[in-house]
Amino acid sequence: MTRSLPQILSALGCGALFGLGLALSGMLDPARVQGFLDLAGAWDPSLAFVLGGAVAVMMLGLVLVRRLARPAFAEGFHLPDTRPVDRRLILGSALFGLGWGLGGFCPGPALAALSLGRAEPLLFVACMVAGMVLHDRLFARRAG
Repeated sequence: MTRSLPQILSALGCGALFGLGLALSGMLDPARVQGFLDLAGAWDPSLAFVLGGAVAVMMLGLVLVRRLARPAFAEGFHLPDTRPVDRRLILGSALFGLGWGLGGFCPGPALAALSLGRAEPLLFVACMVAGMVLHDRLFARRAG
């Protein structure tokens, strides 16, 4: 699929804005993220505002998607299918949460934190990619 220059520039701008938001909000600091997840200890509630802001922006985006006939730089919107909650979703969510809690990163902030030149996000991203490859090798064969 060929991408146009406006699509590429739009994606670059959105990615840069996302990374800047993650950096300004403290999401690149694993200790801060783990402090937010430590409900039984020294809980740091500051990231609740980050999550609240993200939910608000997403809600506005969904309202906009419903009102527009099509996106600015594509023929149509690419929205995910609605699927029921199943065992795979629950296990995947639990694994995601475990990785987030132990590592202090989730995928977006981990990729943005690579720009800091520290070993922790590099190790996290390497393990994340290895997990994705392992998943594709194990489960793609079963599905196909």
